Amino acid sequence: MALRMLWVKDKHDLYFSNSQTIKKGFQNQDMEEPSKYERYVYKNGSVYHYMKISLVLESGSKCISEAQFKQLIICGLKDLYGEIGASFPFDLLKFDRNELTAILRVYNSGLVKLWSALTLLGSFENEACAFRVIQVSPFLLALSGNSRELQFGDHLMS
Repeated sequence: MALRMLWVKDKHDLYFSNSQTIKKGFQNQDMEEPSKYERYVYKNGSVYHYMKISLVLESGSKCISEAQFKQLIICGLKDLYGEIGASFPFDLLKFDRNELTAILRVYNSGLVKLWSALTLLGSFENEACAFRVIQVSPFLLALSGNSRELQFGDHLMS
């Protein structure tokens, strides 16, 4: 009769055994050896994170270019982390001039720095402004739709 029991290797790894009962500290030569266990761990293989952000200006009437938008982010990084701390690369993949929204690609190691610099940035050309982080994902496809703004027919689902 094969019993299914839980075998704990350490506090993080749980294994199931199909062999007969195993008791800790008790050795029995007639007992079957436990079968081999394989551990499959899925780790995010992505090197980048993608951020969907928007810029909110106090007056709301300014129209800025892609170069100005990226330069504003770089200035925020330099103000917070200095010249060397802000020297990590990020890419402006998409920019909507009318809505002032963008999709950024950044290395995983620079995500927290970029996010904190965006959060603490407060002015653009002597006008109060704020960056809003809308979505963050290791997958670009995840930014294509937002379930919070999903519409069915004429009704907005919230």
